Amino acid sequence: MKITILCENTVGKLIGSGEHGFSAFIETGEGNFLFDTGSGHSVVANSLVLNKDLRNIKKIFLSHGHYDHSGGLPEVLKLRGQIDIHVHPNVFLDRIAIFKENEKETRRFVGIPYKKRYLETLGANFILNNIFVEVDKGIFLTGEVPRKTLFEKPDPRLFVEGNEKPAPDILLDDQSLILDTEKGLILILGCAHSGMINIIQHVIHKTGKDKFYAIMGGTHLDFLTPEQLEESIKALKKMTIDKIGVSHCTGMRAAFRLQQEFGDRFSYGCVGSFLEF
Repeated sequence: MKITILCENTVGKLIGSGEHGFSAFIETGEGNFLFDTGSGHSVVANSLVLNKDLRNIKKIFLSHGHYDHSGGLPEVLKLRGQIDIHVHPNVFLDRIAIFKENEKETRRFVGIPYKKRYLETLGANFILNNIFVEVDKGIFLTGEVPRKTLFEKPDPRLFVEGNEKPAPDILLDDQSLILDTEKGLILILGCAHSGMINIIQHVIHKTGKDKFYAIMGGTHLDFLTPEQLEESIKALKKMTIDKIGVSHCTGMRAAFRLQQEFGDRFSYGCVGSFLEF
C-alpha cells in the first residue's frame, strides 16, 4: 500500500507544483483510488511528475464540497472517463466565505465550481451517502461526523447562500477516508471541518479499533484559537497514533506545535510525500 500526496500548498524536493488544495493518490492491492482532486491547477501535472496514472483509478472520494478539494474533477474525468465518485448529498451547496476587515465585507464563492450535470457529461457517476460505509474492501468513508467536542467550532467565515441571507455552514458533508490495515487504521482527512478529534472519536466508535498507524491530511488547526489548538494536542496525546502527517489547512503555526509534541512521529505532507508499507 502507498499513499502519495498529489496536491498540497507546499512542494517537497522540488517535485511538482504547489497550490491551495489537497489530493491523495492511494495504491492498494484492490486497486488505486483518488481522495479529493485539489483546486485543479496541478493534479494532472503532478500525477505525471510523480508517475501516478489517473487513467486507472477505481473510484474517487470527495471529502466535502469546497473548490480546493474538487476543482480538479474535470481534468481527472477527461483522463479517466466514467467513474464512481462518492460524495455527501450536500456537496453541491452554494458556499461562500465572508471576510471582514476594517468594516469592509468581502464575499467569495468557495463551493464546487462546476455544475453536477457538467461533471456527469464528463463521466462522473455520483454516489450519494451520509453514513459510515465500506466503499471497497477495507476502505471506509466516515459519512457525517457527530460534533461532540466542546472546543472544536465551525469556521465562522463560511456560509451557505440562502433565499434571504447566508446561513452559517457547518459542513455536514465533511467526511474522511479510513483504510483498515494490519498495522492499524490509516485516517485521511480532507479539511477536518467536523473537528479532527470529533472525526477520530467517530472512527474509533464505528470501527471498534483505537490504534492508528497514521493520521494524515488537512486538519483545519490553522483556524483555531491557541486555546483550541492546545486542547486538540492534549486529546491527540492520549491516543495511540504511530504517525501524524499533516497538510493543507493545518498551517505552519499548528504544524510546528505538532512537531514539538510528536517529534519523529510527525511529518509534513507536502506534494510528493508518501506513506508506504
